[in-house]
Amino acid sequence: MKCTLPLALTFLTILPWPRLGLAGPQDLARSMFWFPWVGALLGLIFWGAWVGLDRILPAPGAAAVLLGLTVIVTRGLHLDGLADTADGLGGGANLAERLRIMKDSRLGAFGAISLILILVLKFAFFLAWAEKGMGAVLLLYPVVSRWGMVFLAYLSPYARPEGGLGQAMTTGVSFRVLAGATLSALGLSCLTAGGQGLAILAGAAFAVWLGSRYFKEKLGGVTGDVLGAANELLEVLVLGGSLFLNPTDAAIPSLMIFW
Repeated sequence: MKCTLPLALTFLTILPWPRLGLAGPQDLARSMFWFPWVGALLGLIFWGAWVGLDRILPAPGAAAVLLGLTVIVTRGLHLDGLADTADGLGGGANLAERLRIMKDSRLGAFGAISLILILVLKFAFFLAWAEKGMGAVLLLYPVVSRWGMVFLAYLSPYARPEGGLGQAMTTGVSFRVLAGATLSALGLSCLTAGGQGLAILAGAAFAVWLGSRYFKEKLGGVTGDVLGAANELLEVLVLGGSLFLNPTDAAIPSLMIFW
C-alpha cells in the first residue's frame, strides 16, 4: 500500500516532499491517519521557534512572530476555511444559500471578523502561556486539532451534493483510519502532557461531536472549509482550555527522545 505520510505533510503544511506520483481521493482519505503526526511535527517546529524567539524578543514580540509562523507554515489553509465557513453561516438564510456563500472566494464581513477574532485570541493565549512557561501546550495543540479534523470527517456526511475536495475526506475516511489516528493522538497527547493531555483530547472529542451535530443542522454536513474551521476553533479551545489544566513540560524530553 502506498505510504500517504508525504501527502498528509504536503497537504497540511508548506514543508516540501519529493513528488511520488498522482494521488487519488482514497489516498487523501487514508492520509488522514497521519494528521496527528503532522500536528506533532508542527508542534516541534513551533516549540523550537519559541525557544529561540523567547531569548531575543520580549514576550509580546515573540508571541506575534510565533503567530505569524503558524500561519506561514500552514499556508493559512485552515484560516481560509474558517473565513468561508463564517461567511456562509453568518450570511446565509438557509442551507443552500450558506453553501453557495461558502463557495464564493471573496471575503465577507463575517469571515473578516472571524479571522480577526481567532488571530487575536491565539496571540492572547500565546502571551498568556509565555508568562506561565510555554512548552507542552505548543506540542499538544496541533496534535489535538489535526486529530479533531479526522474525527469530524468520520462523524459527518459531506454537505455538497455536487461533490468537492472535502468529499474524499468525509466519505473516504474509514474506521480503521480513525482508529489509527486516534491511537496516535492518544499516545502523542500522553507523551506530551501526560494525563492532562488525555483530558484535553477527551474535551476536544466532545467539542467535535457537538460541532458535527451543529454543522449537520446548519449545512447538512461538512465541507473542506468546515474541517479547516474546526481545526482553527480546536486550536483556540486547546490553547485556552489548557490554561486551566496547566499541562507541564515534564513529558517534553520523552517526546524529543521518541522523535
